[in-house]
Amino acid sequence: MAVTAMLMIQVSNALSVGLIDAVGPAGTAWLRMCFGAVFLVVIARPSLRSIRRADLPKLIGLGVVTGFMTASFLGAVERIPLGTAVAIEFLGPLTVAALAGKHRRALVWPALALVGVVLLTEPWRGRIDLVGVGFALTAALCWALYNILTQHVGDRFSGISGLALTIPIAALAIAPFGIPQAIGGEFSWWVVAAAAGIALITPVISFGLEMLALRRMTHHAFGTLLSIEPAFGVLTGLVVLSQTPSPMQILGIALVVLAGASAQRGGARPPAAGTA
Repeated sequence: MAVTAMLMIQVSNALSVGLIDAVGPAGTAWLRMCFGAVFLVVIARPSLRSIRRADLPKLIGLGVVTGFMTASFLGAVERIPLGTAVAIEFLGPLTVAALAGKHRRALVWPALALVGVVLLTEPWRGRIDLVGVGFALTAALCWALYNILTQHVGDRFSGISGLALTIPIAALAIAPFGIPQAIGGEFSWWVVAAAAGIALITPVISFGLEMLALRRMTHHAFGTLLSIEPAFGVLTGLVVLSQTPSPMQILGIALVVLAGASAQRGGARPPAAGTA
């Protein structure tokens, strides 16, 4: 379930490159969130009466984080290869997994992943895009918060009803950045159709699968499973975008995957109580 979600997320990000060229990264993220919100509300029909006052900070937080995670990542993909962007973004959940561990020596794994990222960006060649890396690091922070908040929201709301409540918030959060790019860009019928199709993949299906997976797994187990996502990013970039990594970059990805797989191990979560 989680592996399928990871692959779908990377495919949707690769397919978004054409939209980014047309309406910018924030415009693309906003359109995806808008269509995702419509699909999720129609499918899940979430009950607003089930929301408690204590749920609001988590729902709003997850919505805002989701919106900026998507917009920041697409901003990175506009400037740096998909595999490199995923590897940098992966530093977020990997660091959370290490900090949540019982032993401080687990912090060696984010350090190892950082070495892998340096090999990926190859700064000694003088071609590193600092703005792209900055966007990816912002997405990393958002991804770390996203994993934590998704587990909390998933514990409270059954199925994908939590997503149906948070994705509209995500669309509203990035609207000030997305609307100007969308209106000022090459806005046409194919952009709308493509955004709707990609939104069905991510956030609707892939985020839904992630939320269901996080309901059944610890942060440690999920973080370990996420270790293969940078490899998916490189593979998708190669197949869909013809972004061929150098031998040094392949070594960097291998270090990131190794660090993720070694960071934490965990098992299944006990059933959550209080699900709406």
